[in-house]
Amino acid sequence: MIYFYASVFFIFGLLIGSFLNVVILRLPLGKDIVYKRSACPQCDYQLQWFHNIPVFSFVFLRGKCSNCGVRISWQYPLVEIIAGFISLWLMPTEFNVFTVTNYIFYFSIACVFIAHILIDLKHMLLLDSLNLYLLMIILAHSIVSYHWSFYVVGGAIGFFIPLLVTWIFYKLRGQIGLGGGDIKLYGILGLLLGPLGIFFNIFMSCFVGAIIGSMVIYFNKLKKETPLPFGPSIIFVAAIQIFFPEFSRQVINFFI
Repeated sequence: MIYFYASVFFIFGLLIGSFLNVVILRLPLGKDIVYKRSACPQCDYQLQWFHNIPVFSFVFLRGKCSNCGVRISWQYPLVEIIAGFISLWLMPTEFNVFTVTNYIFYFSIACVFIAHILIDLKHMLLLDSLNLYLLMIILAHSIVSYHWSFYVVGGAIGFFIPLLVTWIFYKLRGQIGLGGGDIKLYGILGLLLGPLGIFFNIFMSCFVGAIIGSMVIYFNKLKKETPLPFGPSIIFVAAIQIFFPEFSRQVINFFI
């Protein structure tokens, strides 16, 4: 029976991953993600239902459009497979209201993180619509799980400290340090991580971002003024805190 459940959760993850690809492709362009049928971005050929089977269709079509032959990005099967394995990894060991709700909560966060990262890398945007969805599920979870003071203080710290730093940086340098999407994401994560957790995230994400930025500038010969997406650094640290809390606590205790 466990193999049956594992198959169901893995296939469900693949299907959600397929929808995530639609979100990643269309949402930054302001296109409909629900009613408009999938089509080839090159020739606009409307795909049939058997062209949209996660992973299988990519393999069957040999990574090409069936109409014009243009190459299909490897992003599509990779996102589907990643979502499938995350769903499988988060699968409850026993099924009740609490475990299923927990699964939905953490899988939803993982899906938003995947979409945020890929959109930010491509468009330098952390979309308000994704942040709003993340806010709704985290706020609902925080209201049920924590005291009001815990998540209110964490959210305030996550929003106002990056906002203050960005404002000071703008006054001193005349440049915007953090985008509005980054600041909102910090605030939303503060609702879940709490005061100490969001302090740690701000510190570590800046540290990770500085290392990645230095490496990109060095190897790609970019100028220091070239803007780089910061969202992946925030999400990388947050993912460790949310999905590997014991390891995160050990790291926080080490620094303290």
